[in-house]
Amino acid sequence: MMDLITTSQLAAPDAAYNMIVDAHRGLDEKDSAVLNARLVFLLANHIGELSVLEQAIALAKEEL
Repeated sequence: MMDLITTSQLAAPDAAYNMIVDAHRGLDEKDSAVLNARLVFLLANHIGELSVLEQAIALAKEEL
């Protein structure tokens, strides 16, 4: 079982943030939601660990 890493692992976190924001630029609300869903599924597949995905979902829902 792998634990969710919550500290930044990005060499350039600001660049990563800007990349995500730029990807949404010009999209309507529906297309933006579709982009988010596709990105989540792609990254979840890359991680490949259901336990990590479960931890990430729980953490993300804490703020709602």
